[in-house]
Amino acid sequence: MSTKQKTTVAAVPAEAGAREQPKTNPEIDAKIDAFIKEKPQFWQYLESTPKERLQRMLVLKELQTIERQQRVREGTVRAISTNPDVKQAYDTLLKDVPEDQRQAVMMRLVGQVRQASSRGQRQGGISP
Repeated sequence: MSTKQKTTVAAVPAEAGAREQPKTNPEIDAKIDAFIKEKPQFWQYLESTPKERLQRMLVLKELQTIERQQRVREGTVRAISTNPDVKQAYDTLLKDVPEDQRQAVMMRLVGQVRQASSRGQRQGGISP
């Protein structure tokens, strides 16, 4: 099971008067508990930090993730744009895609190409 799972929110009936509760993953909870045992000072720091500060820290982490993704996208677009053959190939693939969706589709294609390429490298090359 992947450690990069996101917590999902389980719907609770409105008539119960309860708020939506996040689903828990026992495997992730065990990792968190082990981390807390290894780093009790960090846990004490978190417990003593005001709720608003913790929320702002989470927002900052999300912003950093978004900015990192944007830098990767920009670098990919720049790399494609600097190679005329690659640019022509992507333009051909994307000619029927609506303009407002082209960048997203191109990023998915790039991801698939990278994934296939890394698979081929792990397997010792791609056979014809």
